[in-house]
Amino acid sequence: MSSEQGSGATEFTRDELLEINAARALSDARTCFVGIGLPSTAANLARNTANPGLVLLYESGTIGSKPTRLPLSIGDGELADTADAVVSVPEMFNYWLQGGRIDVGFLGAAQIDRYANVNTTVVDRGPDRPEARLPGAGGAPEIAANCRRVLLVLRHSPRGFVPRLDFTTTLGHGTGRGDRARLGMRGAGPVAVITDLGVLRPDPATAELVLTELHPGATLDQARAATGWELRTADVIGTTEPPTATELAALRTLKAAGAPEAAGAREGAGAPGTAGRPVAPAPDAGGNPKSAGKEG
Repeated sequence: MSSEQGSGATEFTRDELLEINAARALSDARTCFVGIGLPSTAANLARNTANPGLVLLYESGTIGSKPTRLPLSIGDGELADTADAVVSVPEMFNYWLQGGRIDVGFLGAAQIDRYANVNTTVVDRGPDRPEARLPGAGGAPEIAANCRRVLLVLRHSPRGFVPRLDFTTTLGHGTGRGDRARLGMRGAGPVAVITDLGVLRPDPATAELVLTELHPGATLDQARAATGWELRTADVIGTTEPPTATELAALRTLKAAGAPEAAGAREGAGAPGTAGRPVAPAPDAGGNPKSAGKEG
């Protein structure tokens, strides 16, 4: 699939396919515990399109954040500036998360296996090379264990979709159906993995990920080649709807608001919560080990 699809005003990239379909997956959620990177892009897009009433919670303790741009980290002041409430981190985890009060946990990954277990800790780079150390778990293990359901988002490649994790950071479905219940984990666990090629969902009988939908322009051969195990498919593979002009405009506006020139304009105008704030590169929770962010 080329980097651009469609024509005229409806051209879109593979990343835009991923982000828009991830946002659509939140259309029926009331509350979402958001990871930085691709999950945050999708969750904020959902609040601007598919689900305006969606309440976003971040690990730093912000509830009901409505950022006007994509946050750079869970500690970005924009999240607190626009939140309905800010609570302590212990309260966020002990009361809201571990109390089972969150509908959806939305996470990224550096590696994922066939049972939707996640690695964001360390990657083996091969003989005679040092391991690649990643930022680690953050709150992801608790998010995956306690939310009513979990969504995962990452770009589809053999480096990300591996037959065996180099390190298990966050449990998805363990070794198959029944592991979560045996370990006392509430909720359904990962219910969908959204990539730039399509959507995978756990088989109800085995919990192994199955390709159920392809995005416009993507092929089954591409999905199989990008997966490090023998990919199972649904009997009938659906095709996701292409992005609408409204969705694309909302996504591009959201991203443009965080561009360096936009940030400079905000600071020059004395926008609250932005002037003088140090800016660091945003971690990428989409599966690139050299910049993969914490999941939670």
